[in-house]
Amino acid sequence: MDKVCIITPTYNADAYILDTIRSVRAQTYINWEMIIVDDGSIDNTIDLVKDQLYLDSRIILIQSSKNQGPAYARNKGIMASNSRYIAFLDSDDIWHPNKLERQIAFMKKMDASFTFTSYRIMKENGQTTDKVMNVSEQVTYASLLKNTSIGTLTVMLDKQKLGAVQMPLQSNCSEDYGMWLNILSKGEVAYGLNEVLSFYRKRHKSLSSNKWISARKTWNTYRKVLEISIPSSCWCFLHYGYNAWRKHS
Repeated sequence: MDKVCIITPTYNADAYILDTIRSVRAQTYINWEMIIVDDGSIDNTIDLVKDQLYLDSRIILIQSSKNQGPAYARNKGIMASNSRYIAFLDSDDIWHPNKLERQIAFMKKMDASFTFTSYRIMKENGQTTDKVMNVSEQVTYASLLKNTSIGTLTVMLDKQKLGAVQMPLQSNCSEDYGMWLNILSKGEVAYGLNEVLSFYRKRHKSLSSNKWISARKTWNTYRKVLEISIPSSCWCFLHYGYNAWRKHS
């Protein structure tokens, strides 16, 4: 049974981190390690995580002295991992108990290096909604350029097939989106498992502000991470905007 490393960056997440950890400990697939990388929290997050270390030796805590952002935290977790598979779960999201078992089986069935799944939106208080983000059967570099359709909390990567992977650290970019594109730019294909195996917590923030920030990060990813020309970036960005509107309408 191959081991899966779950990378969880956290920052001031004491209201949610225990739910996240419990959803991992409830997995039917038991050969996992969970690397929680605290990014300089100043609330009770670290104390809560330390309590969990005594309950389950598969949980590992890495502490950073200052806040550097989720990309730095995820990269620290990736570097510390010695597992074949890597999965990502943020500190306010949760998984279905069968998530790892179903996705590992799918990885092997498809002989895939990169898979992702559907997920459901839940409210800040943890109440699930009817909003489900379904996925297509496969995503290529060309198709992902036009649509940010992969939820980070659903991704699983096979390091044995991909080799070393890291999230880009350019400022004001979408680090996870940039990582997926970097992987797919080498000819890899991401395969979608259209089952709801994850739950994304939608926190209370300014929706208009979030949309502008997301759009700016996507544009910067085209230009700074992928170094795509301005005309090509404009073409991709128009498709991204249309698909984002469809997703949230």
